[in-house]
Amino acid sequence: MGLIFNTLLLILCLIPSSLCQVKEFISIDCGGTSNYTDQHTRLEWVSDTGIMSQGKPLQVENPNGDLQPQYKIRRDFPVDNKKYCYTLSTEERRRYLVRATFLYGTSANEDTYPKFLLYLDATKWATVAVQDASRVYVKEMIIRAPSDSIDVCLCCATTGSPFISTIELRSLNLSMYATDFEDGFYLKVAARVNFGAASKEAVRYPDDPYDRIWNSDLEKRPNYLVGVAPGTERINTTKNINVNTREYPPVKVMQTAVVGTKGVLSYRLNLEDFPANARAFAYFAEIESLGANETRKFKMAEPYMPDYSNAVVNIAENANGSYTLYEPSYMNVTLDFVLSFSFRRTSDSNRGPLLNAIEISKYVQIGSKADEQDVNVLNALRAMSDESVGTSEGDPCVPAPWEWVTCSSNIPPRITKIMLSGKNMQGEIPSGLENMDALTELWLDGNSLAGSIPDMSRLVNIKIVHLENNKLSGPLPSYFGRLPSLQELYVQNNSLSGKIPPALLAGNVTFNYKGNPGLSQKGKHKPHYTMILGISIGILVIIAFLLFGSLLLLRYLRKKTYQRSDDKDDSLRISNKPSSSYSIARGGHLMDEGVAICIPLYEIEEATDSFSKKIGKGSFGPVYYGRMKDGKEVAVKTMADSTSHGTKQFVTEVALLSRIHHRNLVPLIGYCEEANQRMLVYEYMHHGTLRDHIHDSGKHKHLDWLARLHIAEDAAKGLEYLHTGCNPSIIHRDVKTSNILLDVHMRAKVSDFGLSRQAEEDLTHISSVARGTVGYLDPEYYANQQLTEKSDVYSFGVVLLELISGRKPVSTENYGPEWNIVHWARSLIRKGDVISIIDPTLTESVKIESVWRVAEVAIQCVEKHGYSRPRMQEIITAIQDAIKIEEGNGKLSPGSSKAQSARRTLLTSFLDIESPDLSNGCLHPSAR
Repeated sequence: MGLIFNTLLLILCLIPSSLCQVKEFISIDCGGTSNYTDQHTRLEWVSDTGIMSQGKPLQVENPNGDLQPQYKIRRDFPVDNKKYCYTLSTEERRRYLVRATFLYGTSANEDTYPKFLLYLDATKWATVAVQDASRVYVKEMIIRAPSDSIDVCLCCATTGSPFISTIELRSLNLSMYATDFEDGFYLKVAARVNFGAASKEAVRYPDDPYDRIWNSDLEKRPNYLVGVAPGTERINTTKNINVNTREYPPVKVMQTAVVGTKGVLSYRLNLEDFPANARAFAYFAEIESLGANETRKFKMAEPYMPDYSNAVVNIAENANGSYTLYEPSYMNVTLDFVLSFSFRRTSDSNRGPLLNAIEISKYVQIGSKADEQDVNVLNALRAMSDESVGTSEGDPCVPAPWEWVTCSSNIPPRITKIMLSGKNMQGEIPSGLENMDALTELWLDGNSLAGSIPDMSRLVNIKIVHLENNKLSGPLPSYFGRLPSLQELYVQNNSLSGKIPPALLAGNVTFNYKGNPGLSQKGKHKPHYTMILGISIGILVIIAFLLFGSLLLLRYLRKKTYQRSDDKDDSLRISNKPSSSYSIARGGHLMDEGVAICIPLYEIEEATDSFSKKIGKGSFGPVYYGRMKDGKEVAVKTMADSTSHGTKQFVTEVALLSRIHHRNLVPLIGYCEEANQRMLVYEYMHHGTLRDHIHDSGKHKHLDWLARLHIAEDAAKGLEYLHTGCNPSIIHRDVKTSNILLDVHMRAKVSDFGLSRQAEEDLTHISSVARGTVGYLDPEYYANQQLTEKSDVYSFGVVLLELISGRKPVSTENYGPEWNIVHWARSLIRKGDVISIIDPTLTESVKIESVWRVAEVAIQCVEKHGYSRPRMQEIITAIQDAIKIEEGNGKLSPGSSKAQSARRTLLTSFLDIESPDLSNGCLHPSAR
C-alpha cells in the first residue's frame, strides 16, 4: 500500500509540475511555420518565423521513418561570409543549458554534406560536420549567463550551407554545475550516458525536470561505448532513489545500472574535440539489496589519476544508505580523445562494481567580444538607420564581422573601420565616437546627419574621415589639424561655418570643404599676437605658482623635522602594516605589530565614564558604551580572558580589522593595550544585534520580511568580501545572529573576528581545532578539523533559517527530537512545506515565493558536505532575487511564480517520497 500511495503521489506531483515547468523553457523550431505542443514531452515549441528573417525553411526527409515535429523542417542559410544569429533572453549570472540540434535528412540536390561553425556569443562552440544524414546531431553548452542575452550564431561553411533544426534554453537550479572556473570557461557537454537503460530512447523531460538528454547505453553508433567487459549485466529497480545532490540526476536514470559480475566494468568512447581539460561526474546508487555478508567496493582503474584512482568507492557507505545517490565529481581532469574507463572490484569485496550514469563536459574558454564602448557606438549608429544596417546580428566582430565594420585582431577586438555611406541615417553623430581610439576610417557620407561634429580629438589612429553630403552645422573643429595620423578629410556640402584650421590648409592632408559657404580661410597668414601674448602671461603665472608652492613645501618639511622627536612618545600610533601570521599564531604583542590605532587608557575611561554603561557581552568580555572627545559614539570591548587563547583572539581581531575595510564589516576605531588590560574600540551600532531583533522583539524594533532580506544581503556581502576580497582569504569561524550588528540606518555589519583565520595561499583548507557556536558550527568542520570558507557558508545558512522562522538554532522545546533548526527546516522544505517554517509574525505580509527563494539557498548552505554548498556570491544573488520578488519590481528568477513552485513540487516529490592583484592585503571595496 505504501508503494502504491507513493507512486500515486509522484504522478499527481508530476502532472502540474510538468505543465508549469514548460513556461521556464525556450524551445525554438527553426524553420517551423507555427507554434505547437509536443505530444510526447508536452513542451511548447515556437516557430522562428518572427525571430529569424534570414535563410529559408526546407522540408526534411528521413529514410529511417517518422520524424518528431521539430525535425520535419530545417532552416538553411546562404553560403557567404556573414553570420546568422538567434538572440535568447537570459538572466545575468544564472546558469543555463543551451542546446542546438541539427538533422540534415536526405536531399537529391546535395552532393556533399554541410560543415560549418557554431558560436555562442564570441565563443566557438562546435564544428558541425554532418556524416550521417539521418542522425540528429546535438550540441549542448552549460553556461553562466554573462549578460541579459546570448547569441547562438552559425557561420563559415566550408562545404554545403549552414542549417539548424532547433534551439533550446533550459534554466538550471542555483548551484547546479558550478565550477571554480566559470568566470572564464563554459562547459561543453561531451557525453551524458544512462547505463542499464531499458531501451534505446533517451531520458529527458518530464523525467528530468531540467530537460537534460541522457543517452541510452543501448544506442549503437561508431566508437560509442565499445570494449564492454565480459560479465557486464544490466539491473534495475522500481524503488524511489534519493537524488538530493547538486546536479539532481533524474530518478529514472538512477533506477537502472550496469554491474561487473566478474569484478570489472569497462567501456571506451570517443570524446569530440578532446584531448582537453574536463569536468566529469559519476553517478552511483546501490539499487541491489546486499546480504549481511556482502559488500560492494571498487576503484577506478582507468584512466589512472592518483588523486581519484586510490579512493575506494563503497556506494552505500558513501551515500549513507542504499537507494541514495552518491555523486563524486572531478573538477578538472585531462582526458584523451579516446576515453577508456574502467572500475575494478577490491580484494575484500564480493560484489562487482556498479555504475548508473556519467557526465563529461569540456572546459571551453569564453571568447572575447568586441570592446563594449565600441559596441555602444555601433548600436547607436544602427538605431539611426532604417536600412539593412539594422539587421546586423550578434557580436560586431566575432565570429564574422558585420558587413559595414572592420575589426582588429586584438583581444578584445576593436573596431577599425565604419562604412555607412548612403544608409539614410538621421540624427546627430554619437558623442561616444571619441572613445573608439582604434578607428582608422570613418565613412558616414551621403546621409542626413545633422548637428555639430562631435569631439574626435582622441582618435589618434584615424586616417580617413568622410562626412560629406550631410546636414552638419557649426564650426569645423580645430582638433582636425592636430590629429597625427589624419590623411584625408571630406566635409563638402554641409552647413559648416567659421574659420578653417590652418594646419588643414598646409597641404599635408587631402581636404575638401566645398559647398560650405560659411567656412573661411580668412586670417590664414596673420600673426596671432593675441595668442602669443596670452601664452606668455600664462607661463609667467605658472612659474609664480610653482615658486610659491616650493616655499610652502620647504616650510612644511622644516616643521615636520622639529616635531619628529615629540612624535616618538605619542601614544596614538597608526600603521598600515599588514598582519603577520607568525605573530597571530603565537599571540604576539600588538605594540610590536604596529597595527591599528592605539588609544590611551585614560581616553577610554573618560569616554565610557569609567565603564559605567554596559551594553552587552562579546566573545571575550563585556562591552561598554562610550563617546569620544570628538563626539563619536563607540562600543568598547574589554578582554576578561587573560589566557593565551584570549590573547590570541585579541591579537587576531586587531590584526585582521586593521587591514579590512568594507561597508558591511564593523569598523575598528582603535585598541588599548595598557596596564594589563586589552580593549577594542568599535563604531557604536545603535540598533544592537540581529539576534535581539529576532528573538527578543518585545524590546526591539520588529523586522518585516523585506528588512530581514536587506540585512541578510548586507551580511552576505561582508562575508563574501572576507572570502574573495582579501589575499589570503579570511574565514570568520563564528557567523551567527549575535555577531551581525545593525547601525542607525538598520544596515547590517558583521562583527567579532576573534576566532577568524587567514587561509593559506594554494591550500583548499586549514587544519584547525574546531571552534564556533553550537547550532552554527559546520558538522563537517567539527568532524575532520578541516576549515574552509564553506564552514562560514553553513553558519550563514543557519542565520537565513533563523530569519525565515524567527526560531533559535538549538532548542529541544521548539524542535523536539530534531533538536536543531537545520534538521527541522530541512524535513519541512523537502516536503514542499515552507509555510510551516515562516515566522508567524510575517505570514500575513510576506510573498511566499520570496521566502522560497531564500529557503532554497539556505538548505543548500547547510548541506552535509562543503562541496555541495554554494559560494557567497550565489547566496547574494538568491537574496537579491527574493528582494525583487518581495518588492514586486523584478521578474522572478527563473520564470513565473507558478513555474518555480512547480519545479519545487517535482524536486521535493523525488526527495521526500523519500581577480585584481591581491598580493598584499584586501581588495578595497570601491574596486569590487
